[in-house]
Amino acid sequence: MSAHYPVMLNEVLENLAPVDGGVYVDGTFGAGGYSQAILDSADCIVVAIDRDATVMPRVEELKKIYGERFVFVSGCFGNAQESVRNAGFEFVDGFVVDIGVSSMQIDQADRGFSFRNDGPLDMRMDSSVGETAADIVNTYEEEDLANLIYRYGEERKSRRVAKRIVEHRAEEKIQTTAALADIIRGAIPRSPKDKIDPATRSFQALRIAVNDELGELERGLDCAQEILKDSGRLVVVSFHSLEDSIVKAFMYEKSGRNTGSGSRHLPMVMEEPETPVFKLLSRKAIVPSDKEVDENARSRSAKLRAAMRVRESGE
Repeated sequence: MSAHYPVMLNEVLENLAPVDGGVYVDGTFGAGGYSQAILDSADCIVVAIDRDATVMPRVEELKKIYGERFVFVSGCFGNAQESVRNAGFEFVDGFVVDIGVSSMQIDQADRGFSFRNDGPLDMRMDSSVGETAADIVNTYEEEDLANLIYRYGEERKSRRVAKRIVEHRAEEKIQTTAALADIIRGAIPRSPKDKIDPATRSFQALRIAVNDELGELERGLDCAQEILKDSGRLVVVSFHSLEDSIVKAFMYEKSGRNTGSGSRHLPMVMEEPETPVFKLLSRKAIVPSDKEVDENARSRSAKLRAAMRVRESGE
């Protein structure tokens, strides 16, 4: 298993700005990098959330180190408001999420997130519920499959990929990551100019669909608005354009700015923005340093956006 690097950790801490006595939500606990760094940076409390049951050994480690300062809630960060209330808090001082699959999950071949190592075609972050990637590729109609791959993977040759998948499954059920990757590569031959594997975008699309990642992000952002105190910080690290467009549109709209155009997943910002409930901490997305990219390739496509909650009296 590769070493775990919390992406843009210094930038996350700088924008979250933990203080003694504060309460902070780590909505995507994973290997616990953000949670531990927040707890080390201030005498505060962290409420960590994750739907992946395999994180429990790491949860137990942090409980032993930090005691009552570390609280873990099993679930989705899109239900953060309920999780925070169940943990005994009404409002919090900060909320951070690192969107998408973790390096820890990618490294587990039996989870089916990556084609780098052959494994069952699963991709569920919570392996106890929901349809798998195998369910999707073996049962969806060709048009629906093509639309899914185009929408979530931004794969321009999605119809070619879907056609090849349907042809293959008519002969044999697709059950492994290696089998699916080979089918996709057969539909989209790799050009010498290509920097990424032809299967990458289709795998991304399936993972997003299986876990409803964009819907989860939208729900999580709404929760942040509800649970953050006045001057509470929201920090979001995303890894591809679909995620970043949702975060950007949300933060711009909620800060009273007009983006001029909408996300494909969020309505266009109106000409008369609503009363601001957030203040942008940076107008542009923050990207990782060259040094971090050299040390951790996963951070290459990361973007961080941050905003401060602004509550009017009586809200």
